[in-house]
Amino acid sequence: MTKDAILSHRRLGIRCDHWLNVMDELNIGAFVADRHRRITAMNLSAQALLGLRENEVVRRDCREVFTGVPCTVDCVIHHPEAAGTHDPDLEVTDEENRRHLITRMATPIYNGRGEISGCMTILQDHSPITQLIDRLHYEERSLKIILNNLDVGIFTVNRGGLINFFNRAAETVTGYDRHQVLGQPCAMVFSGEDAADLRLLKDSIASGETRSSRQGSMVDRDGVTIPIRANYIALRNEKDVIVGGLATFHDMTLAHQLNRAISNRYTFHDMIGKEPAMRKIFEMVSVVAPSVATVLIEGATGTGKDLLAKVIHSASPRRTNPMVKVNCAAIPENLIESEVFGYVKGAFTGADRDKPGRFSEAQGGTIFLDEIGDLPLSLQAKLLRVLEDKEFYPLGSRHTQKVDVRIVSATNRQLRSLVDQGLFREDLFYRLNVMRIELPPLKERRGDLPLLIRHIVRSLCAARGVTPTAISEDTMQILLNYDYPGNVRELENILEHALIICRQRMVRPEHLPDYVRQVQEPVAGRAPSPLPEQRLDREHRRILSALEKAGGHRQKAARLLGMERTTLWRKMKKYGIRT
Repeated sequence: MTKDAILSHRRLGIRCDHWLNVMDELNIGAFVADRHRRITAMNLSAQALLGLRENEVVRRDCREVFTGVPCTVDCVIHHPEAAGTHDPDLEVTDEENRRHLITRMATPIYNGRGEISGCMTILQDHSPITQLIDRLHYEERSLKIILNNLDVGIFTVNRGGLINFFNRAAETVTGYDRHQVLGQPCAMVFSGEDAADLRLLKDSIASGETRSSRQGSMVDRDGVTIPIRANYIALRNEKDVIVGGLATFHDMTLAHQLNRAISNRYTFHDMIGKEPAMRKIFEMVSVVAPSVATVLIEGATGTGKDLLAKVIHSASPRRTNPMVKVNCAAIPENLIESEVFGYVKGAFTGADRDKPGRFSEAQGGTIFLDEIGDLPLSLQAKLLRVLEDKEFYPLGSRHTQKVDVRIVSATNRQLRSLVDQGLFREDLFYRLNVMRIELPPLKERRGDLPLLIRHIVRSLCAARGVTPTAISEDTMQILLNYDYPGNVRELENILEHALIICRQRMVRPEHLPDYVRQVQEPVAGRAPSPLPEQRLDREHRRILSALEKAGGHRQKAARLLGMERTTLWRKMKKYGIRT
């Protein structure tokens, strides 16, 4: 080596030492190697990072130190244009047996003649960043777990009002799956007459202040109005800049149920239904209820005759007076007269005092004669007199008692047929049949099933004092396909069974009774009754959107929709969707 070369090499070493010290100050590892890949110097940061001493690596080939990865020295010396690029990450263990993920970046070193005499390699430890990211991910996951297990509905939006978080309670209350609403405007969730509350969320984002709304309501995915109370706050980043907003909302159904139970009053809206047959009944009830006419309610067992009678009384001018129910089929024939009309002291052995009957108890109000078709013929004449003369004789009395009651009767039998068989008085039949309302069986009002199911689930959960439970898509499909020979009463029993068995926030097929799960498809030879057009159109759009997001992959689309692949295939076939 010439004298000039030796001096140049020494000057190079001095400059490299300077930069190695600079790197140490910045806590960045670095080492220098000559053009023959021999390590000539390594700073303290690199030694600590690699768990090596300088005397252990100096004059050693860098390929012996960094095994199993490409040599940065070779790369830069032979391809100087690659300087500054990052080589694949290298995993090492330091002196304290801690693992580090390192990125290597090399740059050539030139001598006085402009020739490459070696290179400097910088070792960038990504472990602190990786650990920070892992910790942030852990904290985010922990926060989501906490938020998802709260009974209050929570969603967050960005400054543009698009939803970017939606917890499980929000799914339960609204009926929307989080995959359906993420990235959508928050107005999709808070819709209905009280959607003006969203202005409070926008105000909160604009002002940075918390906003509380008065009690309002929202319309869920199935069109059911739910009473809620909501609060809104602005979300800020670490620089205190507002980046979005958070809404919390409580389902007030339970409170409303409790208030209703306390008042013990029934309103017209306690009856649920959108099918034409039910709308016709609602129209008739609105006309019949204010009148004094007798009403005969006919319908199969479990169709809601009892509830309809209560609705009629509640909507009538007599609503502040008693409504008394008599089950004509449940009282023994030898006791029914005394039970209905009462008796006086001495009327029979053991009658040691006067006892008013059900008609007396209903004075000024309504008497509901359930199962009127089972009323004994001997008592039918006495009931006819009440209808004609507004008076009756208590058992054992020679004095009539005036009565002012409205009579609503119900039966699951055909009274006209009983008249023809001589089992029911024809004149009484005509007196009772002034206004006749026939309740359809549940299998003839399938379009009402989604509304009824959600309403019943909310009512049952409210009675238990718990947050309403969601119904999975597969479970809903099974419930829609079942025929319900026991009508609404059977539906209530099925859902109560499922809610007792279910220990989660969502009812799934395995929670249903076995005999219901066996019905997976509509009865052969009978086309299923169409659901409301609006719901069908919305479901059709949801499926198309999920398939588009999943790139036509059915399994992924089914997962986005929260349903089984077979259910998705069946719905695609139903709507004529092809991929």
